[in-house]
Amino acid sequence: MIDDFHKRSPYSLMEGEKTELLVKELKDMLEFHSLHCEQYGNILHALGYDRERLRKIRRLGEFPFLPVRIFKELELKSIPDREVFKVMKSSGTTGQLQSQIFLDKETAILQQKVLLRLLGNFVGTKRLPMLVIDTPQVIRDRKMFSARGATIMGLDFAAKKMVFALNDDMSLNVESVQEFLRNYGKDTFLIFGFTFMVWQSFYNEIEKRGLNLDCSKGYLLTGGGWKKLQSESVTPERFKQRGRDLCGLRRFMDHYSMAEQSGCIYAECEYGHLHASIYSDILIRHTEDFSLCQEGEKGMVQVLSVLPRSYPGNSLLTEDEGMIVGKDDCPCGRKGKYIKIFGRIKNAEIRGCSDTYAAGK
Repeated sequence: MIDDFHKRSPYSLMEGEKTELLVKELKDMLEFHSLHCEQYGNILHALGYDRERLRKIRRLGEFPFLPVRIFKELELKSIPDREVFKVMKSSGTTGQLQSQIFLDKETAILQQKVLLRLLGNFVGTKRLPMLVIDTPQVIRDRKMFSARGATIMGLDFAAKKMVFALNDDMSLNVESVQEFLRNYGKDTFLIFGFTFMVWQSFYNEIEKRGLNLDCSKGYLLTGGGWKKLQSESVTPERFKQRGRDLCGLRRFMDHYSMAEQSGCIYAECEYGHLHASIYSDILIRHTEDFSLCQEGEKGMVQVLSVLPRSYPGNSLLTEDEGMIVGKDDCPCGRKGKYIKIFGRIKNAEIRGCSDTYAAGK
């Protein structure tokens, strides 16, 4: 059914229409994984979900979910070893367990295709030059090639030209940045970076060195790293204002995503709302009993996605706290749910790409 999703604009369906489409596909995917991943089948059996019960599901809230950290403990895959095309690893500090996500070629291509479709809805489909606030080592060093490197490599397909702004020691490569702006700064271009790295290695360096950089034509794409910034009392509003003041940035797009459901990003519109596309959805559950929260209530984030086809990652309970802000009525015109993410729940073990880098500083 994935072709039915591709025929539609990513944010074109009202909540009811989208739910109907998602439920049909998710039922098929969970049944497939239960048959092809023995461990997952055993988990569903223990939870009381046989094939008949799966087929009777009518609402998203009825789907069973896995705790996202299970991918740190078990190697869950629904494909034979010979079909493993890539193993994606979540970020983690030394000694910390990392999630392992097994992708076949079909799933890897699907994730990439959807990521580009979603980004294109916000920044246009034309390939643009991209300044990456990171070091080229992140894609050269296989030990670093986890969610952080994979995100950058995924964006490479959307970029007309990709230039890294940092040296291998994470210092700002002023000459490269200035040359990039001379070549591409007069027209629309992209800047991508994890939020803490943008704040520390780009904003701070611009201010410290007294650089005069004109990024007014740029579109800053960010994701991850808010935990570290929040500990320094940096709000999203302060983050954006500093970009305006230091280098003239005017357009910002943050996003929420995770390695366990790559490709399905929840991207920020011009009104500051994170949007769920037709490929995915979010539910919020109470921490006490996992019952569903109402719109406007804070709780644990459950993410659902039709993209995981080589591993059973379609319905996951994260360790993040979030809230559904509204449905179908965002002023930007995009349909479906729009949400707010508040960060990791206290004492949660999972750490993000940028937060992991920050811990090593």
